[in-house]
Amino acid sequence: MTTISAQSLDLVFPAPDGPVHALSDITLDIAEGEFVSFIGPSGCGKTTFLRCVAALETPTGGTLTVNGMTPDEARRARAYGYVFQAAGLYPWRTIGKNVTLPLEIMGYSKADRTARMEEVLELVELGNFANKYPWQLSGGMQQRASIARALAFDAPILLMDEPFGALDEIVRDRLNEELLALWARTTKTTLFVTHSIPEAVYLSTKIVVMSPRPGRITDIIDSPLPKERPLDIRDSPEFLAIAHRVREGLREGMEAA
Repeated sequence: MTTISAQSLDLVFPAPDGPVHALSDITLDIAEGEFVSFIGPSGCGKTTFLRCVAALETPTGGTLTVNGMTPDEARRARAYGYVFQAAGLYPWRTIGKNVTLPLEIMGYSKADRTARMEEVLELVELGNFANKYPWQLSGGMQQRASIARALAFDAPILLMDEPFGALDEIVRDRLNEELLALWARTTKTTLFVTHSIPEAVYLSTKIVVMSPRPGRITDIIDSPLPKERPLDIRDSPEFLAIAHRVREGLREGMEAA
């Protein structure tokens, strides 16, 4: 079943010194339960595409559907959770109250909010930190809390905009493992923006390689890797072959720009 479908999608931003062509002729189908990474140079439209899916930007050409609806209809139907580059936790609220904030806004009862908060904090291995404040957690733990908040209302789609980009490699490796395990448990359709080739290859069932602005898709790679992926799979010939193809797609996109 196709969850997200873009057909000949374009997005042009007006600007005083001339229009900015952010996305050009994006055609992509994402099936239910896929983990799809978007990789490309800065400014290539990776985040812009996620924002279109989330109805935070409006395409100027082509079509885009989310669960068979327009992005705005999907937003109102609470079809997705969004994890941003920064954790964005309110420092005056505990971790538990940060996680339940969207549920409060949606009018969930206190009992339902508490039950859901406890469930998602356990999912991200923060079950003992509900009463802590963000400043008491490491950067990696704050990002896990941000993921828990996005999971709190159990939307079928998870949008993740380079959530681990500011973390050191050791923490990033650990969170990659945890995210893959979380995806396997929840089976949510996940769209993930990254600048890291190993991260994209390790996490994804599909990798979308994009060119510099105007953002175009230069390659779509369906991963042959098994669902169970220990970190040392990154040394396997299959992993290295996919990474090489991603790197070549990025290089070809730069040369064609």
